[in-house]
Amino acid sequence: MNRLSLRRSTMSSDTRQALIDSAVTLFSTKWYGTVSVAEICRNAGLSNGAFYRHFKSKEEIFCAILDHVVHQIELALKPLASMEPSQRLQNFVVIIYSFSQVHTPLVRVFREGQYRFFEYERKLKEVYRQAFQIAFGKAPSITEYLFALAGLRFASIRAALHQIPVQTDAFVMILKNGLLKPQPVNFDRIFSTSITPLPIELWPDKRQLLLAEGRKLFGEKGYFETNIHEVASNAGLAIGSFYHYFESKEAFYKEVIRSAGKDVRHFISINLGSGLNRVEREMRGLWLFILFLSMDRYCYNIVREAEFILPNEVRDYYDAFHRGYLKREDSSLTCDPTTSIEFMLGVAHYLGIEVVFDNSPEIARQTIEEMGQLYMYGLGDNVC
Repeated sequence: MNRLSLRRSTMSSDTRQALIDSAVTLFSTKWYGTVSVAEICRNAGLSNGAFYRHFKSKEEIFCAILDHVVHQIELALKPLASMEPSQRLQNFVVIIYSFSQVHTPLVRVFREGQYRFFEYERKLKEVYRQAFQIAFGKAPSITEYLFALAGLRFASIRAALHQIPVQTDAFVMILKNGLLKPQPVNFDRIFSTSITPLPIELWPDKRQLLLAEGRKLFGEKGYFETNIHEVASNAGLAIGSFYHYFESKEAFYKEVIRSAGKDVRHFISINLGSGLNRVEREMRGLWLFILFLSMDRYCYNIVREAEFILPNEVRDYYDAFHRGYLKREDSSLTCDPTTSIEFMLGVAHYLGIEVVFDNSPEIARQTIEEMGQLYMYGLGDNVC
């Protein structure tokens, strides 16, 4: 390659990188649907023509960023293979935790990409499965993968996005030894199919009608594709009724999210039952969460999309679950309570993705049974 060709190639590469950097900045602070190609170009100080010389569409540059994130995580985990076996677990935890703290904008973009283009979650899952095999000396089962990665990923992201003070040393202890003191488990009590549904309002008031219709439309179509005229019309009400109860679409969306969170927590609470020990309660809570999602997938869609539209509201959503854990008797926890709680929230979160978004409901019961054993004993025998 002559000097002129090399210079042109370098300039082209610089332009492409400037566009990607601009897109990361915008996608990490705004919802995908609100970012335009023109905005990416303006933010990069480049023309629209420069964009289309490198990318065919907004979706293509977004997917290029997702591929980049997967590749960067793969590179970060690569040194594990050359480490002494005794060092691998600690570094496995630290690498995954640190990536979220150092590359928070990329993590924000990937969180949305995971929701919008699920194939990239599958790509990242394969990277993590390979890292698990190096760290633990064996290929993971579905449950082992979820135990090792779900809690760690979720808690690391919550630490980066919401400043939740989790501890990497506690993660290492959890993965080695579990997080709940061993107790006898009665599977019949955990998986009892005697379920009390949420109360149904036979004569809901106008506000409740609007919230129910909003939940359905937001869940089916998404926030930006839903308009308040449609919500009011489908509820059989005039638009004036909407503004009587809610000052804006955003305020309405906040109430929908809060309502969804209350419903999940209430459903679990009224069906948890009595007489369960700490391990059984945790396993039944997972089972009830999966049952709820199977009956109301809208809830999950709404909360996931809200992560990128109303992030503070979603922080409150997860904080409410965290507070619920703190109200329980927690002498059965063997590690730092905050880290343990965030870890268990993460297991529920990613189990929900596995079951609902990857269409694998048949794995739920077996996975929860195996998860209970890991909660008590960890992966100790498999840690290098």
